[in-house]
Amino acid sequence: MLTINAGAGGTDAQDWAEMLLRMYTRWGENHGYKVHLTELSEGDEAGIKSATLEFNGRFAYGYLKAEKGTHRLVRISPFNANGKRQTSFAGVEVMPLLDTSVQLEIPEKDLEITTSRAGGKGGQNVNKVETAVRIVHIPTGISVRCTEERSQLQNKEKALAILKAKLLVIAQEQRAKEIAEIRGEMVEAAWGNQIRNYVFHPYQLVKDLRTGVETTAIADVMNGEIDPFIEAYLRQENQLAESKSA
Repeated sequence: MLTINAGAGGTDAQDWAEMLLRMYTRWGENHGYKVHLTELSEGDEAGIKSATLEFNGRFAYGYLKAEKGTHRLVRISPFNANGKRQTSFAGVEVMPLLDTSVQLEIPEKDLEITTSRAGGKGGQNVNKVETAVRIVHIPTGISVRCTEERSQLQNKEKALAILKAKLLVIAQEQRAKEIAEIRGEMVEAAWGNQIRNYVFHPYQLVKDLRTGVETTAIADVMNGEIDPFIEAYLRQENQLAESKSA
């Protein structure tokens, strides 16, 4: 599961988040994955505030984990009447889909569960029944929201599964033995935290700051051709792992 959140940059950031949503959808389709939009929160004026995509297929998490981090866009803003250059950010989170064999117990007292109307376009229940579910893990402040299913119970189960996946990923990163040990700090999608820059103006360049891989073919990248960045990151991670084990 890949989640995109608009960061610093106002309307431009929300538009940027929607551009990334299209980029990752294209990448998944080009690689034969089944891509499903499970959650979408529309922006105030344009774009999106957040969205979650589910990728079903072999090695989806293994590849997409390279995309986790802050993505920075520099361009002439279409939302600025003076045609000024604007910098905006979006954050990407990646989690594995858990199978039923994974057991993770979260105490009820650690969960804050709220419901709301799903919003947006949809079936008869949209905007009439509170089917959307939001769950907050109180100790870490991590929250998830699910609007995909038609019933509140189904959305609650889906949201809880996503939350468990997030907690397991963070536990792995922090090498925490217990869920209670997870700190869960979130990196702000803003200056100084980006993993990749996408510059549309005054020149055209996409550069990954972790590996140094870059390209001027911005249109191709935005159409989902991000394999060079993913492959370089994975090679770098493998080299680091080999050096540590040597």
